[in-house]
Amino acid sequence: MYVLFEDSGSFKAEKIFSEAEATLQVEAASGRRSKIRRNNVLLTFSTPEPEQLLEEAHALANDIDIPFLWEFAPKDDFDATELASDYYGPQPSAVQQAALIFALQNAPIYFHRRGRGRYRAAPPDILEAALAAQEKRRQEEALQQEWVDALLAGQMPEAIGQQKQALLFSPDKNSLEYKAFNQAVQQLACTPEQLMLNLKAWSHPLALMRERFFNTHFPKGTDFPSFSQVKIPDGLPLADVTAYSVDDADTTEVDDALSVSPVAESVYRIGVHIAAPGLLIQRGSELDEIARARMSTVYMPGQKIPMLPEALIEQCSLDAQTAKPALSLYATVNIESGELLETETRLEQIIVQENLRSDELSDLVTEEALNDASQTLPYAEWLRPLWAYACHLGQEREAHRGRPENNLRTEYTFALEGPPDDPDSLVRLTPRHRNAPLDRLIAEYMIFANNQWGKLLAQHDVPGVYRSQQGGRVRMTTHPLPHDTIGVPQYIWATSPLRRYIDLINQWQIIAAAKHGVSARLAAPFKPKEADLFAIIGAFDSQYASWAEFQREIERYWCLRWLQQQNLRQVQATVIRDDLVRLNCAPLVIKLPSLPALEKGQNVIIDLLRYDELALEVEARFIKTDDAAPETAPCDEQTEPSEANENENRNA
Repeated sequence: MYVLFEDSGSFKAEKIFSEAEATLQVEAASGRRSKIRRNNVLLTFSTPEPEQLLEEAHALANDIDIPFLWEFAPKDDFDATELASDYYGPQPSAVQQAALIFALQNAPIYFHRRGRGRYRAAPPDILEAALAAQEKRRQEEALQQEWVDALLAGQMPEAIGQQKQALLFSPDKNSLEYKAFNQAVQQLACTPEQLMLNLKAWSHPLALMRERFFNTHFPKGTDFPSFSQVKIPDGLPLADVTAYSVDDADTTEVDDALSVSPVAESVYRIGVHIAAPGLLIQRGSELDEIARARMSTVYMPGQKIPMLPEALIEQCSLDAQTAKPALSLYATVNIESGELLETETRLEQIIVQENLRSDELSDLVTEEALNDASQTLPYAEWLRPLWAYACHLGQEREAHRGRPENNLRTEYTFALEGPPDDPDSLVRLTPRHRNAPLDRLIAEYMIFANNQWGKLLAQHDVPGVYRSQQGGRVRMTTHPLPHDTIGVPQYIWATSPLRRYIDLINQWQIIAAAKHGVSARLAAPFKPKEADLFAIIGAFDSQYASWAEFQREIERYWCLRWLQQQNLRQVQATVIRDDLVRLNCAPLVIKLPSLPALEKGQNVIIDLLRYDELALEVEARFIKTDDAAPETAPCDEQTEPSEANENENRNA
């Protein structure tokens, strides 16, 4: 004897080997035996063989007229084998009974399961709704396949085109459009971005990259919401100093300036003056919400998205010949001995004499000219005292760090001759050497101010947002910790308040310390261990990283464009490690799979074979080693990309 039974949702037919009151032991055709419950048995039969029964019953089940079966089926619960007698006539065969069981099981819309082997015909209204849903699914599947076929043929269905942003940036994976698009991606074995470009949804990779960024981070556009105008506080004294700022040619947010006033022989009062939006913006105000939403100015070649509205920047930027509010750190120093005699933090107005441009001065401001009073040097009375004390600051940090600072890296600025969203715009790479005296000078005073103001906050027990580095790990904290790489006992970001929200927060705290002294802890906008301050740190880290990643992507894209515009085919590169090399003529690190095992720093000659502007990769081939660099490399004057934020380097 044989039995038909259900096991884990599937039907099996096997031979009875032995029986008990509640169980059966059955044997499969393979000889494997198993125990089943008697109440799992749907049918007992003697012929045909189990394999034959299953085969014939499944074939016969496909011929059963399900709608007709539903019409004459009992309205109450019924047993499948009983219905077989009504459908096939008295004494249906085992194959017929099994076929009816299979048909009922495969028609859940028409028949609802009420137990093992028992069913009930669906009520007419429920059946009608289920059939309508089934037809809708059938039509959707047909439409989906139609879209897939069009995509595979290189055609963009209108519905897919209307959803192109959502499909790439925030897809609804349950939507018909996504299912069709994803199916086409799988069948073509490409990326979603590549398929969209192939379909001309975007004209070029740059447009897609920019759209992805703006759609994700600025879905409502980059314009600022309306806000109430603010006024510069009354009563700020005007500083009696001669101050200058130094920035790149395209800088519009002048955050900082320096002044020098002689006090006695070798003693000077050096002023570090920082734009003070913290005097105009109050915590919780409309402008605070605007700044907190963006966290930082976004930089990319040819374009930037400011953190603050232009109207406010104009009020605070230290533009020449206009009185502007400033947070000033004055340090009385002996430039011969390097001794720091005293410091003072003041809130005041300052008139910058001139906004100097680093690209115009860099060739004139050399170490030789700074150190030799007999040489001609522009702004000598301002630069030489600043340089003298900056050298002491650098030596002090080096002693604290225990090793020389690696300032030999060349950085790069990007300039576009054309719109930033046009891949045909001509890109120019301009070198900027970190070790240039003017950059070193400015950097030292920004580090000095950030160190001293971090110390001021700690002295008054006012929390701030510190950046520390210990054991190679950089992190933000609300209490002072050493920064090993910079070589200072504490370090905050406070010199770019027009560009970074963390600097604005720290400026608020510093203003409270400067105004209220011992009672600053109570007056400061942020109190010790305030949860909101920790939330801001986490949000800033995440958003600042997103901005930086987008900047790297766009700069890498323009590096690829520059190489193609220069029509470079064979270039020199330097081994970084393993199969990574840095091009000597462009700010680009690429993988070179064909690279043999070479020492770090080894020069090699490589062929540039193919550019993938979507993946931002270059296919290249190793040619040979090149121990002696040529006197004039094909693009010796080009360098790596700058960090675009002009104050980044100053803030180390």
